Amino acid sequence: MREPERAPVEPPNAVAESAQAPDEPAQGSTSPPDADRGSAETPAEPAVAPARPADLPAAPAEAPAAPGQGPAARRPRRRGRTVLLIGAAAVLGLVAGTCTGYLVQADREPTRLPPLSQPLLRQSGGKAPAPLSAAQDRKVRTDGDLRTLLLKKPRGAKDVDWLPGSDGWIDLADHAEQYKKPAEMFGELVGREYRRGAVTGWNAGGNRTVEIELIQYRQQESTAAADMNASGQYWAEHEDHIDSWPIPGTGSGTAYVRTRPDTKPGYLPLYSARAFAYRGDIVMEIWVHDTEPLHKADILDLAERQMERL
Repeated sequence: MREPERAPVEPPNAVAESAQAPDEPAQGSTSPPDADRGSAETPAEPAVAPARPADLPAAPAEAPAAPGQGPAARRPRRRGRTVLLIGAAAVLGLVAGTCTGYLVQADREPTRLPPLSQPLLRQSGGKAPAPLSAAQDRKVRTDGDLRTLLLKKPRGAKDVDWLPGSDGWIDLADHAEQYKKPAEMFGELVGREYRRGAVTGWNAGGNRTVEIELIQYRQQESTAAADMNASGQYWAEHEDHIDSWPIPGTGSGTAYVRTRPDTKPGYLPLYSARAFAYRGDIVMEIWVHDTEPLHKADILDLAERQMERL
């Protein structure tokens, strides 16, 4: 068999051995082992001193050997085999633990649940506390006569005969008639679960008039009071020449004053102010009109005192 053209690179130990015995023939030589050493009487000297292992240059890459010729090259080790073995062992351990837990639970007796029927609890003795009065329980107060929560007519003020409804009450139809499109507003109030309304008003002297309404909603399916209060404020804020101030103690209540009057041929100029606020299921609306300019105190004082009664 033909020897390879270039011998494989020797390991460091082999290089060291070659450094110690430079007279040995190179691999692949056809000469007998002692052919180049000479006789014992005339030993052959090496032509070039052998280099130290650290000084040897890197051997060039070997040419691939033909199949069946030369020493077999070592196959590279396949990576990832250890990781796969560990992962497979973890999965098998998890499955085995689950099966073991299931078998343990299957062999146990089921835990009995307590019965649904329980003995009646004995009530404590003693006198029950007295129910809250209407002044302490707001629900009792607002479920009573809504008209009693309205501000009282001030001394010296005169009654008016143009208030909506009758006897201080406003039903759904009466309230819808106050809007520009009563038919549409009627359906809107039905959907908002309109319950009832109360109204009062007076002539405060000269041409100044005051109207106060309390509108109550059932609020079983929606927060109608908050929605209707926000709607009134929305339209007021989108008018021209409007000044506004928050109503103390209401959170979202707002009072508005229109700084320019409404003018129509044949009528005196008419100034207006209004206030919107709500508490619970009741919306408060106040309207003030006068032929003289109105100011912040004219509406804000009324709104604050009315909200204190709710």
